[in-house]
Amino acid sequence: MDARSMRILVVDDQSSVRQLLKAVLEEDGHEIDTAPDGEKALEAVAAGYHDLVVMDIRMPGIDGVEALERMRASSPQTAVVMMTAYASVETAVRAMKLGAFDYVTKPIDIDEVRAVVARFIESSGPPDAVEEAPPKPSREIIGASETFREMLSVVHRVAESDASVLLLGESGTGKEVIAKEIHRAGPRARKPFVAINCSAIPEGLLESELFGHEKGAFTGAVRLKKGRFELANGGTVFLDEIGDMSRALQAKLLRFLQDHTLSRVGGGQDITVDVRVVAATNRDLERAVADGDFRQDLYFRLNVVTITIPPLRDRQEDVPLLVEHFLKLHAPERGKPKKMSPRAMRIAMNYDWPGNVRELENAVQRAVVLSRGETIFPEHLPAKVQATGGDPGAETLEVGKTIREVERDIIEKTLKQTDGNRTKASEILGISRRTLQNKIKEYKIDL
Repeated sequence: MDARSMRILVVDDQSSVRQLLKAVLEEDGHEIDTAPDGEKALEAVAAGYHDLVVMDIRMPGIDGVEALERMRASSPQTAVVMMTAYASVETAVRAMKLGAFDYVTKPIDIDEVRAVVARFIESSGPPDAVEEAPPKPSREIIGASETFREMLSVVHRVAESDASVLLLGESGTGKEVIAKEIHRAGPRARKPFVAINCSAIPEGLLESELFGHEKGAFTGAVRLKKGRFELANGGTVFLDEIGDMSRALQAKLLRFLQDHTLSRVGGGQDITVDVRVVAATNRDLERAVADGDFRQDLYFRLNVVTITIPPLRDRQEDVPLLVEHFLKLHAPERGKPKKMSPRAMRIAMNYDWPGNVRELENAVQRAVVLSRGETIFPEHLPAKVQATGGDPGAETLEVGKTIREVERDIIEKTLKQTDGNRTKASEILGISRRTLQNKIKEYKIDL
């Protein structure tokens, strides 16, 4: 069998290993994605189809063996080759029993890697013989507010149809999460979900990414490459930031949506592909149409059903649920569970979160890293969140109070801020824990 182009995910916590394998395997004509750890690898496999994963065993967080087990459960059609610097019969047998296609040893021998990839290609059958994937579990959808539940109800009704969907919403509201939910809840769930950010890929390369190219179509096109539409055949393609697509490419996308045929760059043959398209943008497409930046006929073709994802400021009651979710997601990286103090939570709920869910997740992850104990306090939140969070606990001193009264108020407020944590309160006040204990008794402060 002749060698063919594969989409391969390289997973290793060492950037030098990732760069080496990416360079070598791309030279062989393969499409290479990379991930620095097991968690990111699982996200990459869930987000799109990969023929093969080449993954290290020893990594921080989720190691290669656990990631292999979870990949085999959620994406059994994806083959996995393990890399190990601790070559032993036990390690190899365990990986193979868990479903690994093969394993290679470190330090990396490029010829050995190439040989394993070649064996996989030889054993995988004809290029179009892609095994049907089972439904992937939904990424958890977080939200209980009425606004969010109403939106989600529309999502699930739309998922049952095959209509094109246009997702509108500010940056960071979670448009890709909703696109995945439309795919997961619909009849195409057993087929691939393939996402592409139209603004993240140079215009000259975007056509090839979407529609593929023939060997020799341009300099560097050493092998035939299938585009994202072909890779998603039978499934769903998510086109993020569709408003940034050039008008020339808009015309080609319109043609594909009309007759479900495409031709690869450098090729003249029409190829029929069956995919559902979900598009998303944070731009005002109606204004873009009026300004001549976006084709009106394409807008109508994409806009069969429009779903607007509410910004986080319109569903602030969901903030505690999202915080709890992100604490569970990121706290294990630090080796211990975390919780947010009531005052920090009030500040988080009073902040507008202009960056929406993405900004909230970044803030929680930052707080997890900065907090040494189990509790996240206001000072662990970003300065702009603290400054504009509208915390009602910030008061000025009242003129006319005695020094004892002021001291009592300060101690009492500090203890409330730290949820009664006397060690933390004594650190903030700059006194010993014993002195604080004595002051609590002296002022009869009720905790």
